[in-house]
Amino acid sequence: MIRTAFAVTALLFAVPATAQTQQEALGARYDRALAAGYKALMLCGAISSAEANGGARTPESVMQWELTGIQAPLDKLVADLPYNIVRGPRDQIAHVAVTWAEDMPARIAAFNGPDSGCSVLPIGAPSGSSSPQVPVAAEHAASVAQADGWPIKVRTRHALGTVISRALGASHYGKGTRTTAVLVLDEGTLAIESYAPGFDDKTPQRTFSVAKSIAATLIGAAVYRGEADVDASAGLGLADNDPRRAITIDHLLRMASGRYSDTPGNRTDPLYYGGATVDEVALDWPLVSPPGATYRYANNDTLAAVAAINGSFATHPPAALFAKLGMKGTVAETDWQGNYVLSSQVWSTADDLAKLGQLYLNDGVLPSGERILPEGWVKYVTTPSGPQPASGTFGYGAGFWLLNKEEGVPPDTFAAIGNRGQYVVIVPSRKVVIVRRGEDPAGSGFDIAAFTRDVLAGLAE
Repeated sequence: MIRTAFAVTALLFAVPATAQTQQEALGARYDRALAAGYKALMLCGAISSAEANGGARTPESVMQWELTGIQAPLDKLVADLPYNIVRGPRDQIAHVAVTWAEDMPARIAAFNGPDSGCSVLPIGAPSGSSSPQVPVAAEHAASVAQADGWPIKVRTRHALGTVISRALGASHYGKGTRTTAVLVLDEGTLAIESYAPGFDDKTPQRTFSVAKSIAATLIGAAVYRGEADVDASAGLGLADNDPRRAITIDHLLRMASGRYSDTPGNRTDPLYYGGATVDEVALDWPLVSPPGATYRYANNDTLAAVAAINGSFATHPPAALFAKLGMKGTVAETDWQGNYVLSSQVWSTADDLAKLGQLYLNDGVLPSGERILPEGWVKYVTTPSGPQPASGTFGYGAGFWLLNKEEGVPPDTFAAIGNRGQYVVIVPSRKVVIVRRGEDPAGSGFDIAAFTRDVLAGLAE
């Protein structure tokens, strides 16, 4: 057991003096609970995923990278919350506990195993609680041994090295940005790979919304197996005459369900850090527009799309797909009831995400020749057939962003994009995959279009 040396005092848990009303005091208390859940889950996920992949992370490293520059008001709270990292008999993480209030149990993130990572338990759950084990396909163990078929050879180019060095700096592609990893595949060959100090090819990071593109890939695999139909109802609503039954998986993948969400992107804090479940917070939002009529980026749409294929996970969980792709350092986390949180909660390495990008360059076919995505799936996810974002220059397909309007970027370019600077850029016409990982502070932005232009230019020299 590793224990912090923080002294727990009444002052630490006092409500700020500015919280004068009952509602303000309640909000301040809830923020502390969320901050504690955030800290517990990040510590648990970062350390356990690295150790499962043969690497290591220290709590100090997680505090420096994952737990700085996060969204307000949690950013001002996480640093001072005391934590315990509790390990089992084999020195494997059992759970992480973060203290946040004198009259409530610590917030707990429980480790479920290497195939499903950590889950944050509900606020108030005692430390002896645990999450249910997520089923793993029987074929998983066999497929791991067959996962090393990607033809990777190392070569470097001086011009490309200059581009990568600029990306690893703090200002060239966005003021204050913090790049942790960059990897470029050129026609399936490793052109260059570089990491910030303390990171390497065994260091998983949280994908944030890159997980939405992973979700689209899992749905595509289910479609190929005949277990899903994107044009079918996603099963939302309470009865057949509920108008939400008209929402299809396609609507959800295109962020076009027409459902209400309380904030842009609907932050989903109760699920991500509060210990609520997918069933409780993501599936029951009411309609405010006809399905397919409006674009509204929403975590809940991806979560509902994944829920529509829940029945396939008993035999084909995410871990089985990752094994087929050779994504040995990738784990999809669940809520405490075992539902995958595939809008954000995935840990993965730069190398693994490059393999995901290469799968799309190969039209859904593995190096072995096995097809795992339907023919035409790449065209499907990159076609802006639904309503489009009202602002910005990126378009949206089905679980992937489109860089089809960026000057100097090939118009067939598409990308998986996540918070804090996670990017997997796929350029079919150039047969290039670009992975950039970061821990960018809230409010900063990495210029992925400029970086893509520079990488492609460097590859051409």
